[in-house]
Amino acid sequence: MTAAMLLLAVLGVATPLVIIGDRLSVFIPPGPFLSIMGKVGGYNHLKQLGVGSTIAGQLIVGAMAGAIFGLFSRRNPAGASAIRTMSIFVLLPIVVLAIALWPVLGTSYIGLPIGAARLVTLVSFALCVFLFERTLVTGFRFVTQRTIGDRDYEFSPAIGRRAFVLGVVGAAVTGGGIALARKLYRAATFSYDGTQYKGRIVQPITPTELFYCVTKNVVDPRVDVDLWHLEVVGLVKNAATWRFDDLLGFEMKEQETTLMCISNGLDAGLISNAVWKGFPLRDVLDRAVPLSGAARVRFSGVDNYTDTIPLEKALEPTTLLAYEMNGAELPDRHGYPLRLIVPGYFGEKHVKWLTRIEVTDATAKGFYEAQGWGPDFITPTRSRIDVPDPWSSFALGKLNGPIEVKGIAYGGDRGISRVELSSDGGKSWRDAEIYYSGGNLAWSLWKTEWMPDAAGDYMLVARATDGEGDVQEWEEDRGPFSGVAGLHEIGVRVTA
Repeated sequence: MTAAMLLLAVLGVATPLVIIGDRLSVFIPPGPFLSIMGKVGGYNHLKQLGVGSTIAGQLIVGAMAGAIFGLFSRRNPAGASAIRTMSIFVLLPIVVLAIALWPVLGTSYIGLPIGAARLVTLVSFALCVFLFERTLVTGFRFVTQRTIGDRDYEFSPAIGRRAFVLGVVGAAVTGGGIALARKLYRAATFSYDGTQYKGRIVQPITPTELFYCVTKNVVDPRVDVDLWHLEVVGLVKNAATWRFDDLLGFEMKEQETTLMCISNGLDAGLISNAVWKGFPLRDVLDRAVPLSGAARVRFSGVDNYTDTIPLEKALEPTTLLAYEMNGAELPDRHGYPLRLIVPGYFGEKHVKWLTRIEVTDATAKGFYEAQGWGPDFITPTRSRIDVPDPWSSFALGKLNGPIEVKGIAYGGDRGISRVELSSDGGKSWRDAEIYYSGGNLAWSLWKTEWMPDAAGDYMLVARATDGEGDVQEWEEDRGPFSGVAGLHEIGVRVTA
């Protein structure tokens, strides 16, 4: 059963091995969730632990079920009818799975629509538990029974020989399962999940292969565009289903937009900038005609990730459905064939592998909203010092000129009008030069030169002002799970 599930997962079918974590995670509030992540060594380790625990748990439960079945069958051979074993080992698990995992059964890693994916997941699970039941029953009978004439007898030598044969088969299946697990591991997101972009390598437009990446998935979708479609449903007059080629008929536009993760620290690199090509979401919604009572729009990816934004934000001309990134089609890890771009909102709102748009009421929540993140998802004004590195050391007598200080500044969808630098921990400020401005929806890059007056330890602090004139500052009343807001500072040591 486990080997079959691993094979299905390799083929892009959702199985309990990889979707149980999605179902359980929404019940863990952000605080304990981050605490667990810290204890196990990060999100990647947490995902590995989750899948490993699910596999181990499944093997243990299966072994216990097999032992109970064996004891029962030895005591009451006539009681182990096909109807009874099918009911216990096939029908019951299917019902329990459907009830417990219904919200995540629509997951597909090859791009099937949610309804079809839900059916495929259930049928695939049914096949797996049916395989378990038939193997268990047939294997038990093969080991313990021998027919002579019209009567069954237990025959100890036969038990030993047949147990050995069945054990060899089991070992072969185990080896195949391990090989499949290794293949699944190589295809997993562990190599790129958590990619950060910061430091001296930062450019105005982030190279696609270096663009920051955060994913909840153990294995990200690799969508077959011929299987994929986009549904527009909910509180709309005209529900519709769009194939990819149909969507290319909308008027296209290119837009430079920065994305930043809600968990991005003041000094972290979960922020990047790209040029996206697509069409305004409102072009699709205008054809759908939202009804009265519509307040939010919920977006679903083929990986069963969901999130919501206000209807008025969805109707802004800069909210895009994008199919290209930096002049090329979206890479798989960044949402091929279609993703959402919502300027000024944290990255979790920019749903990837988009397959459903649902116009809904004000109560709708997405994956991380249900977990407890938010309630504020609008990105605060941020700036970061990328050069020099924290606690760099400079010899005053060997300096040939001022020390170059560089970094980024980001104002959500408000742009950046000014960047300042302090070398005394924020007591006094001087203007820095904005040498690249990506516009209102993207970050700006800044630089300045600083010459220390004497040897000592200095605290360099950056501060930005957005396009509306609001100065970046500490926000003590901002919720801890609405994204940190504050000033980035680094220490620099100057010796004589």
